Amino acid sequence: MNIILFGPPGAGKGTQSKYLIKKLNAFQISTGDLLREEINKNSDIGKAIINDMNDGKFVTDDIVNKLIENLVFDPQKKNKLIFDGYPRSLKQAKNLEVLLKNSNQNIDLILYLNVNKEIILKRLEKRKIIENRSDDDADTIIRRYDIYMETTQPVLNFYSKNPNFREIDGSLEIDEITRKIDTFINV
Repeated sequence: MNIILFGPPGAGKGTQSKYLIKKLNAFQISTGDLLREEINKNSDIGKAIINDMNDGKFVTDDIVNKLIENLVFDPQKKNKLIFDGYPRSLKQAKNLEVLLKNSNQNIDLILYLNVNKEIILKRLEKRKIIENRSDDDADTIIRRYDIYMETTQPVLNFYSKNPNFREIDGSLEIDEITRKIDTFINV
């Protein structure tokens, strides 16, 4: 089963994808984690990424798509993918369709965690303290949220027509969101 989890930064995608990887014996594809790995390697890509993140921007589609492609074609991960925060743009969504088609896979479930800006701000300020994330200061959070909502509206429109699309109130407690997801996966 391949699942897309999307929603604004701080919506709980990482938390729910960790649950799904255990439940479904799947692999999490977190663009955030992939990007942080590049930053930790201090590669040229990592340096470009950190500049964009600190400015509240998203990393270019080309960089993200290349990192994703390597994982989609990994035979051990076939039909066991949990996409956490990808795709974030219509170009990425269309790229993912092509990658999955070329690897004889599809998306079985699309989960949109819908959360408003005020709740996101509170959550990410708390996460900054707990995880010491440099990209979680208030100004950056607000910029990231606004950019996210602007750039992902076409993705939301694109996927909301899919019969496998489900919207979940992401402001609910973690356990409530998990129970809702369980009703959709029927495993």
